[in-house]
Amino acid sequence: MTEMVYGAVPVRDGEPILPKWWRTIDKWAMSCILMLFAVGLLLGLAASPPLAAKNGFEPFHYVQRQAAFGTLALIAMMIISMMSPVLVRRLAVLGFLVSFVALALLPFFGTDFGKGAVRWYGLGFAAIQPSEFLKPGFVVVAAWMMAAASDLNGPPGKTWSFLLCIAIVSMLIMQPDFGQGCLVLFSWGVMYFVAGAPMALLVGMALLVIFGGTLAYSNSEHFARRIDGFLNPDVDPRTQLGYATNAIQEGGFFGVGVGEGQVKWSLPDAHTDFIIAVAAEEYGLVLVLVIIALYATVVVRSLLRLVRERDPFIRLAGTGLACTLGVQAMINMGVAVRLLPAKGMTLPFVSYGGSSVIASGIAVGMLLAFTRTRPQGEISDLLSRGRSR
Repeated sequence: MTEMVYGAVPVRDGEPILPKWWRTIDKWAMSCILMLFAVGLLLGLAASPPLAAKNGFEPFHYVQRQAAFGTLALIAMMIISMMSPVLVRRLAVLGFLVSFVALALLPFFGTDFGKGAVRWYGLGFAAIQPSEFLKPGFVVVAAWMMAAASDLNGPPGKTWSFLLCIAIVSMLIMQPDFGQGCLVLFSWGVMYFVAGAPMALLVGMALLVIFGGTLAYSNSEHFARRIDGFLNPDVDPRTQLGYATNAIQEGGFFGVGVGEGQVKWSLPDAHTDFIIAVAAEEYGLVLVLVIIALYATVVVRSLLRLVRERDPFIRLAGTGLACTLGVQAMINMGVAVRLLPAKGMTLPFVSYGGSSVIASGIAVGMLLAFTRTRPQGEISDLLSRGRSR
């Protein structure tokens, strides 16, 4: 009866999970993610040896760790992408609860590693940043709440998700981590917009963000210092932004050559927050455009698949995950070229960092699971039937 009503495509009974997964997955998006990870290892070979020498490790110590973290991330991505949306939602709820508790306990048990912001749990052999794992979980949980609000006699899911968003942003600001806080707020906003938020409310939220930024500038030395540095027309060449700006200018269109870049010897975060500066200096604008194209392909293809999705939960969650991935990449690269204030945000799958790459693998795995083709009919089928009646 369902197939007669919705025009579903035939289901291949008894089809093994791997062939079914391969037939329904977005192969272009997955290939782009694999290429981004490969680019990250390539850039790690250039950017991390100076830091390894400074800390007394083997030249490719950080590359080997990134390869290990990346392998775990890709395994997690593949496994999660094979799950059904319901199973992904259950996994996300569990992961969100654990990450939320971990984020709340950071002021008591966390560490700042001398960077002035308590964002990590130090485990000796590694460090965990709860906010990285919280983001994909929050997107899915908020999408579930918003979708439930559209049901008949459903709960006030939009209000609940907003209160949850404010609680998370407040905890992130206390670290302080304004970049991740803005990213969480953006992910909620874009899902709320897709769910049918009135424009007046969105304008009110924008005004609230401006008010909050003004308040933070007046009361947070950390926030004010970064805004002042961004607005200052003269860049101190001895700062991270100064080194990154100079490296991008030196790289030109084709770069100075593999291994010939100098910014990696000056930037303490050349392998993490400013990895794009290393790419621009050694490989030039060509590689930067390739990286941008890879992210754009993942985001655009995912949104094109989701626009045909009938399930509101899948549509909201997938949109939130895709846009969060794209905006995080845009923020990281925007900081390097001084289009945005410094935020300390990694470039997904490219920057070094265990928490970042594994959390990105989990998020993209969820996105690939939501964008798989399913025998349920598309939203265009329902709209066309509505017009024909």
